Amino acid sequence: MKRILFVIAIALLSVKAFAQQMQTYKFAEKNGQELFMDVYTPENVNESTVTVMYVFGGGFISGERNDASSKEYCLELVKHGYVAVAIDYRLGLKGEKDLGLFNHEPVERAINMATEDAISALSYLVENAKELRVNPQLIVLVGSSAGAITVLQTNYSLCNGFLNAGILPADFRLAGVASYAGAIFSTRGKVKYSNHEPAPTMFFHGTSDKLVTYKQLRLFSTGFFGSSKLAPRFQKFGYPYYFRRYEGYGHSVAGMFTPTIDVFDWFVNHFVINHELLQVEEDYVNMDETSKPSYDNFTPDDLYK
Repeated sequence: MKRILFVIAIALLSVKAFAQQMQTYKFAEKNGQELFMDVYTPENVNESTVTVMYVFGGGFISGERNDASSKEYCLELVKHGYVAVAIDYRLGLKGEKDLGLFNHEPVERAINMATEDAISALSYLVENAKELRVNPQLIVLVGSSAGAITVLQTNYSLCNGFLNAGILPADFRLAGVASYAGAIFSTRGKVKYSNHEPAPTMFFHGTSDKLVTYKQLRLFSTGFFGSSKLAPRFQKFGYPYYFRRYEGYGHSVAGMFTPTIDVFDWFVNHFVINHELLQVEEDYVNMDETSKPSYDNFTPDDLYK
């Protein structure tokens, strides 16, 4: 009987510890939709603790801030000593079909909506930094697939004063960005960072990605610019970046945020904490084709039917 009571007590303490670790906050309401964030806080937090704001993927048609993969990643981030924040954003491509450069308005609108929501979430973190135990100078964005597009687009917008960037303090700067199979949508040709330099950025991308282009899809000044086009821009202008090319991989790289958390730690230590001005590129090759998941070869036709 004593043993049973002891096990129950331990279980209750574990539940209580988790309840203290994660809290949900409403950070905005847009078009009648309430937007929430889950904030996961490690036991020991100080002014040098880095906050990671994670943006889920799903093609701007699906996904949730509190789905299984988001929770797993946030809990893993907490184990590594980060404050982890998972956010909602509006899914602007639900029901859209026949998307492409000749019908890019729905894509542009969906990306802008998600980016505006990410900027609103950043604003909430900054305004409530003391309560949330967040250092506004140490916020890193991480995104997967549509979320990777969103975090890159957020950095791009903040550096150029686009969308609702003005709701953040003029001196606000992201500490870093990590993109797992992302790209930037531009109607102004090549990607430029006009007002200030972009945050140090990690690019993870499969060279055979058919869903979020590794290279570029462009018609005149409008297009998607993938990692293989963004990294050379960073190199040319002396911006710090880390670029890992997954040779022969498709869109499955979007799901590698948890398996590569040790690489992310290295990036944070060198680029964010120590402010090292590094430009790093590497190739990842896996000869075992059977290790690739079924969605590795996804194309837009598989999502937007």
